[in-house]
Amino acid sequence: VQLQASGGGLVQTGGSLRLSCVVSGSSFRPYVMGWFRQAPGKGREFIGSIDWSGGVLYVEDFIKGRFTISSDNAKNTVYLHVESLKSEDTAVYSCAARVPGSTWDKGSWGQGTKVTVSS
Repeated sequence: VQLQASGGGLVQTGGSLRLSCVVSGSSFRPYVMGWFRQAPGKGREFIGSIDWSGGVLYVEDFIKGRFTISSDNAKNTVYLHVESLKSEDTAVYSCAARVPGSTWDKGSWGQGTKVTVSS
């Protein structure tokens, strides 16, 4: 399975952004799809995940209403919507697919998309 994230760019503080992750080579039905980010000089953070049935899991730090994960099964695409952007949201955002029961490091990863938040 191949993944391609897109939708990043330069955004002003307080703005919003929708990132897309297109899955190709396979339906993402068998997989759990995850969103991650890595800020400059920091480690990778897990934001949350979604499965084919629409079940969504968020890491506690991101359960503050600003991050929303969704999917369009017909388009084989998952989304990450971020609103009220802050400078600390500046990061490279990536998507990944893993088989249920496996770990993310054994999954498939797409090339990330860079988000820069400026005031």
